[in-house]
Amino acid sequence: MPIFFDKNIISMFHRLFLLLCFTFWALSLPAQLTIKITAVPPNTPPGDSIYIAGTFNNWNPGNAAFIVKTQPDGSRQVTLNPPVGSVQFKFTRGSWATVEGNAQGGQLPNRVVPYNGQPRTEEVSILSWEDLAGNNPGASTAAANVRILSDNFQMPQLGRSRRIWLYLPPDYNSSNKRYPVLYMHDGQNIFDARTSFSGEWRVDEALNSLFDNGDSGVIVVAIDNGGANRINEYSPWVHPQYGGGQGAAYLRFLVETLKPYIDANYRTRPEREHTGIMGSSMGGLISLYGAIEHQEVFGKAGVFSPSFWFSSQCFAHVSATGKRAPMRIYLLAGQPEGNGSVVADLNVMYNTLRQAGFEESELFRITHPDGAHSEWYWAREFPAAYQWLYSNAPTTQITVPAPNYQITLAPNPADSMIYVQSSTAWQAPGYRIFHADGREVRSYQTLQQSTIQVNDLPQGVYIIIFYEQNQVIDSQKVMIYK
Repeated sequence: MPIFFDKNIISMFHRLFLLLCFTFWALSLPAQLTIKITAVPPNTPPGDSIYIAGTFNNWNPGNAAFIVKTQPDGSRQVTLNPPVGSVQFKFTRGSWATVEGNAQGGQLPNRVVPYNGQPRTEEVSILSWEDLAGNNPGASTAAANVRILSDNFQMPQLGRSRRIWLYLPPDYNSSNKRYPVLYMHDGQNIFDARTSFSGEWRVDEALNSLFDNGDSGVIVVAIDNGGANRINEYSPWVHPQYGGGQGAAYLRFLVETLKPYIDANYRTRPEREHTGIMGSSMGGLISLYGAIEHQEVFGKAGVFSPSFWFSSQCFAHVSATGKRAPMRIYLLAGQPEGNGSVVADLNVMYNTLRQAGFEESELFRITHPDGAHSEWYWAREFPAAYQWLYSNAPTTQITVPAPNYQITLAPNPADSMIYVQSSTAWQAPGYRIFHADGREVRSYQTLQQSTIQVNDLPQGVYIIIFYEQNQVIDSQKVMIYK
């Protein structure tokens, strides 16, 4: 017997099916955060694009994928798919020199939008552009003896150009003196809050104050970072997730192009014992690499909050190269940085440098309980670092070196268990484990029978920090594979 269906029922099921399909499709779409600009400064150049830079694109100020689009109603907006959490960002016109400012044309703190994963629209207005702030006295904090050497100094080793800053001592134009030189990275953050999105080091104010109190002076050459190329240029080694690999070419630019130009055009003391290199974070990593790789050029290095986590090859490079000439190396970090992993890596590097042949008097290692991965901390500590590096008087170590533990792990890579061996007997050993991205994945535990179970950890790169009686003594990187 044939079965007949009421066509109304069929239509109802059809509509229900379509509704379910649409709902499934809508739920499968990624959640989005839309940033809508409702107003821009009247002096915004008509032909300039507006970019958004933030935590979602590695703070790249000129990424074409993040241009804010003009809408039919005249507003401008950009849609993002950021991870859940606090989204930080700023607007630029393609570079940090053209970043947005506050109502007075000065520095504007990072914008922050909480994002819970649900679609939302945030309306904002841009109050000013720092580079178009006119003669506003708050627009620049650089001292009068700071100048821009070039906005597009050519870097033939990298096939690009860069802005270069120059600080000359207060008596440079009224004397015939020759001066030592300090080369610094992240030039946007060294002298001028107007060009920095995270604060400045106040190097010009610090050096002018020291000069007024009897210091003989130093020339500072600061090289802007390359924005999206910053990480690439600040490591000679490649990180599988973050990049790198152009650090050797960047250092050749300093050694083969920039330094010869500075020595030829300014009254410098070009010898290695009067030439230093300094930076923080990735800039600290490339500073130590440059000092070790080019010991014929640099005799001093300021290594602040270094990103040694980026590649364990930084330790192998020091060991393989060894000491070739006298050196002064200033190692600095805040104890809370990376939940202690930055200081742990600093201690490993200190011991690596000692084993490579550098004397205790050539190394200065100091940590602070209130130190942070921030410009305010590096600004505070710059004067002391500069004075130690450039002083002719020997300075003794003021921190007590950790015991010279030599810890080895086997196997490495590992899949389920790691065996720990120490060259020095320990009484109360403990450890913590961090993922390479800084997340703590195992809190403090006592080391039992010199073994660590890792079968519960996903495949990846980890840092194990070792303790003796609650004091950090070493850190080791380990690869976990499944």
